[in-house]
Amino acid sequence: DDTHLPIEQRTRRRELAILAQQIQTLDATLATNYRHLRTLVAQLCPPLLDKPGVGPVTAAIALTAWSHPGRIRSEAAYATLAGAAPIPVASGRTDRHRLNRGGDRTLNSALHTIALTRRRIHPETRDYITRRRAEGRTTREITRCLKRYIARQLYRTITAHHRTP
Repeated sequence: DDTHLPIEQRTRRRELAILAQQIQTLDATLATNYRHLRTLVAQLCPPLLDKPGVGPVTAAIALTAWSHPGRIRSEAAYATLAGAAPIPVASGRTDRHRLNRGGDRTLNSALHTIALTRRRIHPETRDYITRRRAEGRTTREITRCLKRYIARQLYRTITAHHRTP
């Protein structure tokens, strides 16, 4: 019983208890939604979940952007849609590419999340980053290349799965 406490503290405790209860309810709802999303992705394209760094949320975003067979004609078009296709910028004798700021920003964000996860947990990606850094590439350039590679890989995985009945 907290009747002996001043009204400010009682109000604060009551509001904090209500907020904590709402957080628990939302956490349970989020966990349920996550399970449903995993089930849906596993039904639509299970090989996506086998790719390193790809979880149910990023896989669902990739599938949503792809939509249906025939919508996107090539992996280059998918990369362009994702904003992961390189944009050439030349200046004098320097030939470079920059990040694309266009396209589906949600898909681009998903590619970025996958790239960050792979950078942390995937040995082949770490080796790739080390090689590219030794070539003198910047972190932005390496990230751009990784996102393009991931977009290509996701497109191939989705289309290969949907070609086979």
